[in-house]
Amino acid sequence: MPPCLAYDDDNPRTPRTPLLLVHGHPFDRTMWHPQRTAFAPARRVIVPDLRGYGASPLTPGSTPLSRFAADLAELLDALGVTTCVLAGLSMGGQIAMECYGRLGPARIRGLVLADTFPDPETPEGRRTRNAMADRLLRDGMRGYADEVLEKMVAPRAHPDVKAHVHRMMTATNPEGAAAALRGRAERPDYRPLLTRVAVPALVVVGADDEYTPVSDAEAMHALLPDSTLHVIDGAAHLPNLERPQEFNRVLGDFLARVDEAS
Repeated sequence: MPPCLAYDDDNPRTPRTPLLLVHGHPFDRTMWHPQRTAFAPARRVIVPDLRGYGASPLTPGSTPLSRFAADLAELLDALGVTTCVLAGLSMGGQIAMECYGRLGPARIRGLVLADTFPDPETPEGRRTRNAMADRLLRDGMRGYADEVLEKMVAPRAHPDVKAHVHRMMTATNPEGAAAALRGRAERPDYRPLLTRVAVPALVVVGADDEYTPVSDAEAMHALLPDSTLHVIDGAAHLPNLERPQEFNRVLGDFLARVDEAS
């Protein structure tokens, strides 16, 4: 049975541990273009559009993180991928935590958590996410995209990066974005899970990230038994796009460590 998600699968025959990249909200798999360009020549790189985003099918209503994680597990099964390094940014990082809880160290050989946090939603946060879901369904994505662009990326980010980020946000289907917001509002507490992660982890964060500040990354780093923390100066919420060379260098060092251990 073919996977339901739209995806790219680069260089599937290389022997190195595959890299699965999970985008954030409200983006799509083109978010990872600099990482595909850097790593696909020598490694299998799998980059899906999450359910309700990009070219993947839409499920109106509410899409919990567990559904996103199940989709990714089904994709790995369909592609015959037995082990991988799993990297997620923002909501994608929370989905990566959910995936690790389901698949464990037998299949996830390394965990990359970028600009994300493990805490459950607060009552105020739950109200805010549901109100935003209502707004996106009513008004569409453009007004929201205009408002948050310079929080997603630092104001001094390259104009091409800003244009790419804005384009991803405005192209997202409001129903898919709203469903993800409603599902994410009900997420569990991943902090106990992080204390039990039995594989190497990399925590990355932009120094100027307002959504998931450095203090959140430091707290995750403290919980994980075997982790490296890297703060990227001059970046906000999307350091993989804002400072791709530094992000790729840090990720490449981590992948080399996982390869050596494997």
